[in-house]
Amino acid sequence: MGLPCVLEAFTIIFNTGSISNICCGELVVLGKVCHSALVKRTLENPLFKDLNPATIIAKSIQTWNNCLALIDSPSPST
Repeated sequence: MGLPCVLEAFTIIFNTGSISNICCGELVVLGKVCHSALVKRTLENPLFKDLNPATIIAKSIQTWNNCLALIDSPSPST
């Protein structure tokens, strides 16, 4: 997963925003285990001690599910 997409995913999970289709694809290729481990490890960092872990994990799962649905769905024809 390239740094721009890592930052995009990080921003949507730990702050707010949206993730592009390209970065969703990279996230799904990364895999759910790696995605979850990255989020968990980030939450262990003292810089993020003020964040609510349940909220972050919920946003992480939502982001994963949204990307998975986007990647699995056929693209509309134009």
